[in-house]
Amino acid sequence: MLSKIFKAYDIRAIHPDPLSEEAAWKVGYATGQYLIRAGGGDSNGKVLVSRDMRPSSPALSARLIDGLRCSGTDVVDLGMCDTSFIYFAINHLDAVGGIQVTASHNPIDYNGFKISGRQARPIGQATGLADIQRIAENLPANIGPGALEPTGRLESMDLWDDYRRHVLKFFTPPRRPIKVFVDGSNGMAGVLVPKVFSDLENVRIIPLNFEIGQGFAHEPNPLVAENMIPTQEGVRDNSADVGACFDGDADRCMFTDETGEILGCDHLTAMMAHHFALQEKGSSIVYDLRSSKAVEQTIRELGGKPIRSRVGHVFMKAKLKEADAIFGGELSGHFYFRDSFYTDSGAVTFALILSLIGASDEPLSRMIQPYRKYPQSGEMNFRNEDKEGVFRQIRERFGNVAQIDELDGVTVDAWSSKTRIFEPDGTGGFWFNVRASNTEPLLRLNAEAVDQQTLKTVLENITPILGEHVQGH
Repeated sequence: MLSKIFKAYDIRAIHPDPLSEEAAWKVGYATGQYLIRAGGGDSNGKVLVSRDMRPSSPALSARLIDGLRCSGTDVVDLGMCDTSFIYFAINHLDAVGGIQVTASHNPIDYNGFKISGRQARPIGQATGLADIQRIAENLPANIGPGALEPTGRLESMDLWDDYRRHVLKFFTPPRRPIKVFVDGSNGMAGVLVPKVFSDLENVRIIPLNFEIGQGFAHEPNPLVAENMIPTQEGVRDNSADVGACFDGDADRCMFTDETGEILGCDHLTAMMAHHFALQEKGSSIVYDLRSSKAVEQTIRELGGKPIRSRVGHVFMKAKLKEADAIFGGELSGHFYFRDSFYTDSGAVTFALILSLIGASDEPLSRMIQPYRKYPQSGEMNFRNEDKEGVFRQIRERFGNVAQIDELDGVTVDAWSSKTRIFEPDGTGGFWFNVRASNTEPLLRLNAEAVDQQTLKTVLENITPILGEHVQGH
């Protein structure tokens, strides 16, 4: 049964079956053993536990803590908070690791555990989660809930004041009054925003869906366009300067400009990269390889060092730390900050965007416009069982006429190519990436070109070999 709840990067499933309280205990016991070993046998190392607002979170958290303590691990209960809070707390307290009880943007009947090690490094299948699963699945029959006395100590701690001070290091009071419409998605933003962003100079926040614990007014996933509609309407109805919609555990938020238009996360990456490149000359900035060419170009033009990364927070965080990069941005809405312990933070992103808007005399739509240079396909999904066969066709077709790399799937870059690639049509510069889903027989395509006609030509030539187009996936 435990095999059904362990995923590539976290533990997540429907509660109570297969994610039961007994499973939570076993995950706690196994994680305690793993984290103490990974910490060099530091028997004094504390593990932090926090939870989101889901109805099942208190019970799962209690069982998880009991399992940790029965493994001999000392636990600090942080209570209910956003996921980025525990990343901060692990570093702030120099803990051996931490576990957030959350299912992020999944429906209300889901729950799960995001596990981090020292310095809030993510623990996925390749970085420890497989070991935790093995320990949990191989526990003797006499080790389980109620069979052992907890020997680890338990304390509760309120770190909200410290967290607020940390987040607001990234905030500069606006020069003019700004109005911000925020959809909390009935998630942890309903706690985060009032605790961290109340009473800020020149900032008025108009809240929507801040009520928590009873379900979601809409799916708490701002990457789905229809979930952004309340934010778009709220911005227009209230003549707000910006709109923000957080996901369930509030480690991500998507933004709209003052007209209600949704902003691409790669364009936001470019805008924030501009800020950081000016702040620290020659700094490295990481971006996910699906991002617009405008990101790389912006970083280079300002003397920074652009670094491409594989998709996913595990890879982004590792690359950020490896390069000691000041900032990183991902198309999924995760943004990473060196001065926030190389972790992603919806709270820090929100603080920074408010600061940038407040420092400019222009509306957000004009601020973002310089980075909206090129037409894009958006992510398109295709059902295909023969992923490697498709990759081989792409390599054979473009190997002699464009740059190809396989950092994540296959990327074809003909941005600067002088070769006439698609006959009989001449084309301008373009690039595209095709990568495989980790969990489904799907290929994901992202493409960009210097003009709309080139993009159309690229898609007409590429999509037929990718399989059946899956709408709205």
